[in-house]
Amino acid sequence: MTRISPEWLGSVPARRVCAVLTDAGYQAWFVGGCVRNTLLGELVADLDLSTDAPPEVVMQLAKARGLRAIPTGIDHGTVTILAENVPFEVTTFRKDIDTDGRRAVVAFAGNMTDDARRRDFTMNALYVDPDGNVADPLGGLDDLHARRVRFIDDPDARIREDYLRILRFFRFHAWYGDPENGLDADGLAACAANTDGLDQLSRERVGHEMRKLLSAPDPAPSVAAMAAAGVLMRILPGSNALLLAVLMHVEGQAGLAPDPIRRLAALGGEDPGDLLRLTKREMTHLSQLREGLGNGMAAQELGYRFADRAVDILALRAAMAGQEFDTKLAEKAVFGANQSFPLAASDFMLDLSGPALGKALGNAEQRWIASGFTLTRAELLR
Repeated sequence: MTRISPEWLGSVPARRVCAVLTDAGYQAWFVGGCVRNTLLGELVADLDLSTDAPPEVVMQLAKARGLRAIPTGIDHGTVTILAENVPFEVTTFRKDIDTDGRRAVVAFAGNMTDDARRRDFTMNALYVDPDGNVADPLGGLDDLHARRVRFIDDPDARIREDYLRILRFFRFHAWYGDPENGLDADGLAACAANTDGLDQLSRERVGHEMRKLLSAPDPAPSVAAMAAAGVLMRILPGSNALLLAVLMHVEGQAGLAPDPIRRLAALGGEDPGDLLRLTKREMTHLSQLREGLGNGMAAQELGYRFADRAVDILALRAAMAGQEFDTKLAEKAVFGANQSFPLAASDFMLDLSGPALGKALGNAEQRWIASGFTLTRAELLR
């Protein structure tokens, strides 16, 4: 039997929450991402548990132990327990009764296997008890070790339960899949056959998945597969996956951390702000990158105008031109980002006002930039 002993499993909060259930004779199994990521040696973000205890009982048992219990999704069996300010989502074993591609009607199940079968991928159907013993009811361990993202049972059926699983399939491959072996053929075929279902999804859910996908170390193979399957054009019409692979190479040369908005700029597409429900801040970011790509500014002025966005713009320019990243240009951009224009509107207000004032200030700024930021305040005023 496979056993794990991560630090989080032996922590005081985890032991307290498990004891709430096991001391009352119920099962407590950590499940999903925390188990998957521990076995892969990846960071663990969320701690989720499955149990055979009904949600109302979970609430009562937690409160009896002095722990705060929040009915975050009690109708679907989920209770959030706070222990030492650490949240644990505790969900009763479930099975799907009916689905419409966006949401499911569930019933509580009495066993782990039924609970596992309603999940999306085999690598997410792994459980571990408080002693670190791993349970693998559906053969997910082999897939996990092979870094193979595979739907549970029939891929077509899993997708029709929730069409967001199409996007999750590509996102999970980008984060956990083996790039050498490519995507699971059956899963890819099922995604291609069910693209119509993507129209049922809210743009918020689509945008959330795309952000996660484009934040992966190298999302290019997954995005290329999305394009080949007809998924990318469905959610982002007019986009082109080809430039993204080139950008990955340039990002490596430039030492740039993953950034979903930079990569979205490489994809292009029609109105991603609305289609992916970008925030105002994200839209400003994307607009700056697009403006910098099209204005032909020199590196120093890019730095001055766009600050920390300038290096991203240079990386995108290099990718579009099929060139290596120029570190000297990046140094110039950083230099420009650290410059401060020595004049203000008040320097011209005694003689000028309105549009003439703005024009004079703009002309002085252009002269200063053209000088390599060397002209002094006195020289500019002369």
